[in-house]
Amino acid sequence: MSPAGDVDPVGAELIGVARRVVGAAPAGEAIEVAVARGRRTTVQVHAGDVESFTSATSFGIGVRVVVGGREGFAHAGSLDPDVVADTLAEARDNARFASPDEHVGLVEPDGVEPVPVDRWSDALLSVPDADKVHRALALERAVTTAPRIRTVRNATWSDASGWSALVATSGIERWSRSTACSISVSAIAADGDDTATGYGVDAARDPGALDDERVAAEAVARATELLGGRPVPSQRVTLVLEPRLAATVLGIVAGTLTGDVVAKGRSPFADRVGETVASPLLTLVDDPTDARSLAADEFDGEGLACRRNVLIDDGVLRGFLHDGTSARRTGARSTASAVRGARGLPTPGVQALAVRPGHRSSDALLAEVGDGFVVRSFAGLHSGVNPVSGDLSVGAEGRMLRGGQLAEPVREVTLATSLQRLLLDLRALGDDLTWLPGGSGAVTVVVDGVALGGR
Repeated sequence: MSPAGDVDPVGAELIGVARRVVGAAPAGEAIEVAVARGRRTTVQVHAGDVESFTSATSFGIGVRVVVGGREGFAHAGSLDPDVVADTLAEARDNARFASPDEHVGLVEPDGVEPVPVDRWSDALLSVPDADKVHRALALERAVTTAPRIRTVRNATWSDASGWSALVATSGIERWSRSTACSISVSAIAADGDDTATGYGVDAARDPGALDDERVAAEAVARATELLGGRPVPSQRVTLVLEPRLAATVLGIVAGTLTGDVVAKGRSPFADRVGETVASPLLTLVDDPTDARSLAADEFDGEGLACRRNVLIDDGVLRGFLHDGTSARRTGARSTASAVRGARGLPTPGVQALAVRPGHRSSDALLAEVGDGFVVRSFAGLHSGVNPVSGDLSVGAEGRMLRGGQLAEPVREVTLATSLQRLLLDLRALGDDLTWLPGGSGAVTVVVDGVALGGR
């Protein structure tokens, strides 16, 4: 989001809608209004034909009312004046029936200056629909012509442009706009009766930044390299996680470091600030001010300027992510970590998680590990993690590592450890910082002593 100056016509329209609602607040009533407008196009192709094409514009408004420690919220999918008026009335009605909570309320401006982040690309808006279809079809052809590829499940082009505004009686007034596009393909490889699936994806703000060739090659490689995979004997292994999988696991860790989870006693890291919770190699930050991340932004979901928040520094837990409510509930200050859409209440969350890179290449790390297990995919990761105890047990596929070289493919095995153990047993980090479509920045991660359950 940006301050209300230099607003474009769509942003000005949304700010106007929000201002009219906020202007209706009587003395003693706090109102916060989030308004959004977006347009999304998705093209999905299969077997050389367009399987689906969708293009839609959406609107949303969310109204939060706080009176006497009671909070009410309502949302709608239209900006029609009558609908907006009804949404405000519903939020007020919900507040009357809410239980009093001294911690709810709107945030006040805290004086932190925003770091400018440009999230917009005019080039995306000028891409004809025919070109989007052509690009998805070309991506499918590039994969289907590769050796051992039986078929492509689907190839997809997706893009979105959106505007949002936030106005509150506390004096906060912001607006933002953003663009994003992505291409993806899911390939099925075959060797006799054996099949395996591989996926490739890329995302960017500008369509010219998408790497179609890399996405196709990635899907083919991931599908074909696991053909013939079988379980290996149960053992303890050194685990190697490529950046996209490291980001997934560390994202789960970061999800236990939010103020609402900590306040409810549902984090294995509650009450451990200042303690060593990970290898001294690990520094983990949430930094929405880093423009390299697709999740970068100037302001959080409550209108405070985004900032770099260090979660783990050289292995030591430094703090948690807070929105206004969780900060008041735990006696902390907001870290400007409120995430939300126009149709939902703000909640503390990760915005742009990143790992400080190590100093060795991924190839050097494989050579150093010698023998281990290189994970290519997880199965049931989120359902296999207990976020309260930290216990982790998930299915996995990948390649055995022998003498520093990739060896036989492995499928149908289980990995078991805990989030706490995983962080402490982290042995090495690569220098291959990779910014992923979800906005995270991660590197190759090596973890010692993980239990692998096979045959």
